[in-house]
Amino acid sequence: MNVQNKKAFFDYQVIESFESGIELTGAEVKSIRAGGANFAGARVLLKEDGAYLLGLNISQYAFASADDYEPARLKRLLLHRQEMVSIQTKMRSAGLTLVPLKLYNKGSLIKVQIALVRGKKKFEKREQIKKRVSDLSLARRLKNQ
Repeated sequence: MNVQNKKAFFDYQVIESFESGIELTGAEVKSIRAGGANFAGARVLLKEDGAYLLGLNISQYAFASADDYEPARLKRLLLHRQEMVSIQTKMRSAGLTLVPLKLYNKGSLIKVQIALVRGKKKFEKREQIKKRVSDLSLARRLKNQ
């Protein structure tokens, strides 16, 4: 299981990434393993009592019995205090944003890769699209020969 936030890789330049645990219920874990996670509009909030993941939509597990399930609830990220302090200082000093990049298994645990990012300019995004198109056309020509 490996869910990626593809929009974040396109919109932002990754400066530094961190690995974090995430606090989930059992039905959410089963739903994620079945492929029911969506990163559209997800971001990380830093509060005094910890870091929280906002906007990660986890669809309801088909065999769960809970009727009052909320797919977009705040999910607590499990970070050390030192990591949170270093992230906050880097965000304030350099004007960076904290976004989730990946959701993946590590053994029996589910981890989230979060990253300090800087927004890309419009011309940088255009260059990336041009490079991708030229790489695809080159790969096609090499394959046909």
